[in-house]
Amino acid sequence: MRRIPRRSASRDSPVYQTRTQDILVRVVAAYAAEQSDPDEGEYLWIYTVEIENHGKQTVELTSHRWFVTDAMNRREESAGEGVAGEQPELKPGEAFRYSQTTTLKTTSGSMRGIFHLVTETGEAFEAEIPEFSLHLPGAGRVVN
Repeated sequence: MRRIPRRSASRDSPVYQTRTQDILVRVVAAYAAEQSDPDEGEYLWIYTVEIENHGKQTVELTSHRWFVTDAMNRREESAGEGVAGEQPELKPGEAFRYSQTTTLKTTSGSMRGIFHLVTETGEAFEAEIPEFSLHLPGAGRVVN
């Protein structure tokens, strides 16, 4: 059984989570100042996603869709197979964690998404990825 320690929140990196059926999705995002270039309008964020299977069936994460919105209300969508180059299979009680990055052209924004999963019996369903804030440390929060 793959157990991973639960992420903890900090003042500037709150934990966002949602549960769809028996799948719990948790997200923490952090501003990467050293990899950002504000003079060029590039603000890089590292986000870590945890997916936990609280059900009785094994599930496979087959694809994802992300929606990123910046402070100017410009929205970008992206989709792909699996996550982080994998299509993780989660047995009951197992969890999977991965980290990726996104870049905004403004100092704040938000992200949300959907994971597409299939159970061992072939039932396909979607698990919501909670909307989470992307704001410079110390800035006001507008999501959750």
